[in-house]
Amino acid sequence: MKLTIWHNPRCGKSRQTLELLRSKSAEPTIREYLKDPPSKAEVEKLIDLVGGSPHDLIRDGEPEFKALGKKKADLGKAEVAKAIAAHPILMQRPIVVAGSRAAIGRPPEAVLPLLK
Repeated sequence: MKLTIWHNPRCGKSRQTLELLRSKSAEPTIREYLKDPPSKAEVEKLIDLVGGSPHDLIRDGEPEFKALGKKKADLGKAEVAKAIAAHPILMQRPIVVAGSRAAIGRPPEAVLPLLK
C-alpha cells in the first residue's frame, strides 16, 4: 500500500510519526507541504479522507489564523480548505494518507491503523 505523509520536518510530532512509520517498515512518500503547498482541492480531499470535522485539519494558534479574524466554528469545509491552501502553515500535521483513508498523527500512534 502506498503511504504519503504530509510532513513538516521542523515539527516534532511530524518527525515522530515518520520515525514510527519507518520502524514498522513503512516508507512513505514525503510531501513537505510548506515547500509544496496543497491546492484547495487537495485540502478538501484530505478533509474527506480524515473524516470528522473540517476544523480538525486547521491550526488556530498560528498568527495566520488569527489574521483571518474568524473562529474555527465559523468556518465550513470550503473555507478551511481555502485558508490552508493560502497559508499551508495552518494545516494540522502530520497527515498520513493510505489509499482511501487518512489520519492526523496526533499522537503519532493514531496513524497505525492505516498500516492494517
